[in-house]
Amino acid sequence: MSQYDTSKWRAIQRELATKVIEKDCFNKPPKLIAGLDTAYSGDEAFSAIVVLDYETLETLETKTAQCTVEVPYIPTFLSFREAEPITKAIGKLSKATDVFLVHAHGVAHPQRCGFASHLGVTLDIPVIGVANELLYGKISDSGSGETRYLKDAEEIIGAALLSGAGFKPIYVSVGHKVSLESAIEIVKKTTKGSRLPEPLRLAHVASNEAKEKWRKGASQENRGSSR
Repeated sequence: MSQYDTSKWRAIQRELATKVIEKDCFNKPPKLIAGLDTAYSGDEAFSAIVVLDYETLETLETKTAQCTVEVPYIPTFLSFREAEPITKAIGKLSKATDVFLVHAHGVAHPQRCGFASHLGVTLDIPVIGVANELLYGKISDSGSGETRYLKDAEEIIGAALLSGAGFKPIYVSVGHKVSLESAIEIVKKTTKGSRLPEPLRLAHVASNEAKEKWRKGASQENRGSSR
C-alpha cells in the first residue's frame, strides 16, 4: 500500500479546481512568455525556466533550480512531485513574465486540476498546460484545421494540436487565468519546426543540461574520493 495519502491530494485538487479561472488575465498580446520543464536523475530534480520575447522568440533569461524530491511519480499527481523545483526556478526570475507554459496538463485532468492548474492557482499566475500524451478525455471531431477539441462527455476540457507534418499531437489545456482559445493561439504561434512550442523545447534542453552538469560533477567527485 502506498505511503502517500492520494485521497488527500485528490481533495486538494478538487478544491483548487474550483479556483481555476478560464479567461485571459494578462496583457494581450503578451510581451514575455516562459517555458517550464523538469529533468530527473534518481530523486534529484532539475527544473528550468526559459523566458522568451513573444514576438521574436528570442531567449531573454534562463534559470535553473535543483532539489531532492521525496515523492515518486504517481499518475495524475505530478503536482506533488514537481511543484517544489518548478517554484524554486520561477523564484529566480528577474523579468516579469506574462504567461507560463508548463509541460503538464491543466483542466484536462480527472479532477480538472493537473499540475498546470495547480501551479497557476497556487502562484496566481497565467499558465498553459502542454503535454505529449493524452491523460483524460477524448479527441472529438469538433474543431478546425489542425485543432481538435478534447471532451469529457459534452464538456470541452482542452485541445489536441498537430504542430507539424510527421509529429504526434500535443495536448493543450487551460492551467489558470488563460482562455482555451488564447492557449491554443499562443502554443501555435510559439511552435516552430518541432513538436513542442519553443519555450518548452528550450526549457527541456536547459533542464537536461543542468542534470548532465550535475552528473559530471558527481562523477568527478566520486573518482576523487576513491583515490
